[in-house]
Amino acid sequence: MTGGVTPEPSGPPAASGPNGGVPAPDPLALVAPRYGDGSLADVLPSALAVLGVPGATDRLGLTGRLAGVRRLAVLLVDGLGWYQIPTAAPYAPTLAGLAATVGRPLTSGFPSTTPTSLVTLGTGAAPGAHGVLGFTVRVPGSDRVLSHIEWAGDPDPLRWQPVPTQLERARAAGVAVTVVSRPEFGGSGLTVAANRGGDYRGAAGADALAGTMLAALRAGAGPTLVSGYHPDLDRHGHLTGVDSAPWRVAASEVDALLARLVDGLPTDAALLVTADHGQLDVPAGHRFDLDTDPRLRAGIEVVAGEARVRYLHVVPGAVDDVVATWSAVLGDAARVRTRDEAVAAGWFGPVPEEHLGRIGDVVVTCNDTYAVLATRSESPLASRLVAYHGSDTAAEMTIPLLVVRG
Repeated sequence: MTGGVTPEPSGPPAASGPNGGVPAPDPLALVAPRYGDGSLADVLPSALAVLGVPGATDRLGLTGRLAGVRRLAVLLVDGLGWYQIPTAAPYAPTLAGLAATVGRPLTSGFPSTTPTSLVTLGTGAAPGAHGVLGFTVRVPGSDRVLSHIEWAGDPDPLRWQPVPTQLERARAAGVAVTVVSRPEFGGSGLTVAANRGGDYRGAAGADALAGTMLAALRAGAGPTLVSGYHPDLDRHGHLTGVDSAPWRVAASEVDALLARLVDGLPTDAALLVTADHGQLDVPAGHRFDLDTDPRLRAGIEVVAGEARVRYLHVVPGAVDDVVATWSAVLGDAARVRTRDEAVAAGWFGPVPEEHLGRIGDVVVTCNDTYAVLATRSESPLASRLVAYHGSDTAAEMTIPLLVVRG
């Protein structure tokens, strides 16, 4: 077992009913994003269809199950992959019970990373369309690497992420829309890109998050949408590993959050719980370092992405050499493709011309439990993490959708 990723052929038991879960592959098997057919991008459009927003498409088949629902809470638990639920079950019985009875697996988008997923959820669009194409990306025309979680207004999020959000669409249709997240995230570039259109309310911890979400859910007299975000499970997975003692405590806090939300739902309300990605632990022997191996630095101008999926921007004419060198050095640990190959494979959905430069000339996607670190050119903390995500294994890409009626 590696970091809570078990070799069983499936995650939690499949839910019953017409929208129940489907068998999951091996956790380290490769999974393609199911844009338009069971992905994170389909959650809010389906929620808006439940609330009667004109033109909203219910790709997840929620309207039948949620007939009569006028208030919806959507909670994203950072790092709560489908494959982490069995590991969390001893510390999160409410979560495990919901997954077994009212849960189904979806896919995240690609890369399976927080900024990309938050904007995918908020816009209902694939990453290629909204343009937040990684944890870090190169700003085209410069050598600057933009970290989307440290994004303070430059570039302008309204231009960098041009797709209207589902929250804006809901508000235009008369839905009361509230976003509840950590106070420090209010007004950030990522928040504007993902959640513009909602009234922002800060909540510093799980208790405050539950209370603020329920208060907003009850306040509206008409159709109401409340979006909430909880980051702690992901943070403890990164710092100490999946199934570490701090991760178990975080899982129990998620469970208490879910129990409080479920117990507090009004009778005409429902709760949708999902995630941005899963996680897996990366052992010391599976870590390459591009900053200490001259072969991996040759021909490279700018490195972006993150440890499980690297974007390599190369000097003119060096693409073939970089692909050959990285393929030889990494071997079976990764797939090394050109940008054109990665886009053609459908990982990002359709990518407009103006967003192509945010993807590396070469895209390196790690297999199994491997990672490519940058110990000198990136934050030292990034190289000391235990668990990572970003690639397209089932453990990272498969996320839950839990649907609970009040």
